[in-house]
Amino acid sequence: MTTLPVATDRADRTVPAQRRELGVFLRSRRERIRPDEVGFAPGGRRRTPGLRREEVALLAGVGVTWYTWLEQGRDINVSAQVLDAIATALRFDRQERNHLYRLAGVRVGPAQGACSALPPTVQKTLDAVSPYPALALNDRYDILAFNDAYCRVVIDLEKVPVEDRNMLWLNFVSNAWKCSFVDAESTKHHMVAAFRAASADHVGDALWQDLIQSLLSTSPYFGELWERYDVDAPSTRTKVLDVDGHGILRIEPINLWLSQLGPLRVTVYTALDEETETKLRQIVKPG
Repeated sequence: MTTLPVATDRADRTVPAQRRELGVFLRSRRERIRPDEVGFAPGGRRRTPGLRREEVALLAGVGVTWYTWLEQGRDINVSAQVLDAIATALRFDRQERNHLYRLAGVRVGPAQGACSALPPTVQKTLDAVSPYPALALNDRYDILAFNDAYCRVVIDLEKVPVEDRNMLWLNFVSNAWKCSFVDAESTKHHMVAAFRAASADHVGDALWQDLIQSLLSTSPYFGELWERYDVDAPSTRTKVLDVDGHGILRIEPINLWLSQLGPLRVTVYTALDEETETKLRQIVKPG
């Protein structure tokens, strides 16, 4: 059974843009639920798919006017208890609940600090796990460090301009990959959902907005996934890579969260079988 997050304290201030994002997110979630799934009659004329606002309010045990104001992005007081009731009514999973709390300005645990620079030990760690490809990412998917194995197996980041070293940008725009993901569509979907979840802490941030707008103007597929409003955690599912000249590799990513550095993680792509292990050593062999 999954343990639900517990809100510990209220954020100092919720910006209007964040509340507008909260309203859009709630609307997208209620529109995906069929009335008959939660005990309402499916008949009658409905202007939008899914549940009506008054139905969500009834299920959550809150006032219709209050819930309407919440969806409209008004700056009203919300408590963790009421948010939890809404999350239950809309059948949120753990990631969606976390996203709801963040957009509402209710923290889910201690605040995370920002990382201004990586200590040298991070690069040493990435180099030490070779022949496994590895890299360090922040929650915006900026690539802050990587090892030689990643360059040889996945994409040669040494040849990528520093300003383009972002996993979202590379996945949706770049054609410089040394491999292809067999399940590329699912990989991109999970990445956008994780990025959407992380963006709740950065609504109105110019750097985040610049990246989002650049992706929207360059990649229609990113725009399609972005408008789904799905949220998720970074994926640790098995990935199948088709590497130029070497065939299929089966790898399993593990995320090592460097909590003392803020929202930063090291992702290591480990071999799932002996054949992949052998191929990795052949690709990454010295010399």
